[in-house]
Amino acid sequence: MWAGTWRVGGVLAVSRAFGDRLLKQYVVADPEIQEEKVDSSLEFLILASDGLWDVVTNEEAVEMIQPILDPEQAAKRLMQEAYQRGSADNITCVVVRFLGNQDGGSV
Repeated sequence: MWAGTWRVGGVLAVSRAFGDRLLKQYVVADPEIQEEKVDSSLEFLILASDGLWDVVTNEEAVEMIQPILDPEQAAKRLMQEAYQRGSADNITCVVVRFLGNQDGGSV
């Protein structure tokens, strides 16, 4: 159910409900796995908690950090934006930049 953010039984966010015995009947912990080939077309990867994704779309996140070469600065930019937009959840971001797309770099 929606209670300002998606909640299982109106109680816990989905990621927190995985280990909760009382909510086990509503949550399936089978992961969705997707394999991607890492090649020169991949610029970066954003790993973030719902504190970011609740207030920033995928497209906005990419647009915000694409020009920022330093992954730490890119992650800070995303966290600051989520905070400024009033995220009501924990905000955690990791940006992994693939060197094959930087001038003179290698994968």
